[in-house]
Amino acid sequence: MNSKPTAPRRSDATKAAILEAARERFAADGYERATIRAIARDANIDPSMVMRYYGNKERLFAAASEIDLLVPELGALPGKHVGAVLVMHFLDRWEGDDVLTALLRVAVTNDAGAERMREVFAEQIGPIAAGVCPDPADAPRRAALAASQILGMALTRYVLRIEPAAAMSREEVIAWLAPTIQRYLTAEQP
Repeated sequence: MNSKPTAPRRSDATKAAILEAARERFAADGYERATIRAIARDANIDPSMVMRYYGNKERLFAAASEIDLLVPELGALPGKHVGAVLVMHFLDRWEGDDVLTALLRVAVTNDAGAERMREVFAEQIGPIAAGVCPDPADAPRRAALAASQILGMALTRYVLRIEPAAAMSREEVIAWLAPTIQRYLTAEQP
């Protein structure tokens, strides 16, 4: 019996190269202007390989925009700190992950991108809202309100670079945004 670890298959390396090139191209050009040919060129492969693995640009975009927000486990955290923890977490993610910024750029101008962003936030922020809000039935509304602030700051700060939001320190952003996120998630309904 052979106990040597198996080397990654060549197809895995090709798919990884395609996804990396696609993320960069979608970030730079947006969904509409990014082409299969340009993505293939960036990945140093023939365009037919992109089509072989992903079929079309829409499916390639869906694969390239698979995002785990890596939201921290909030179960042991006192409810009064949820807003600050989420704002800090998202600042870390936006500042360290060009895929999120690319997805936001695409979401603003493309239906597929907007749908993907809705899915990501519903799947990953919805459960947090359900776990901390006074009435779990109201979690979707509260998650949407929290997302409006998180995405609004990201759009203002990282995409449009509107001053002074773009130049604010992390501490300032947290100080301004965390109480609003906290209220949306945990306050009694007005």
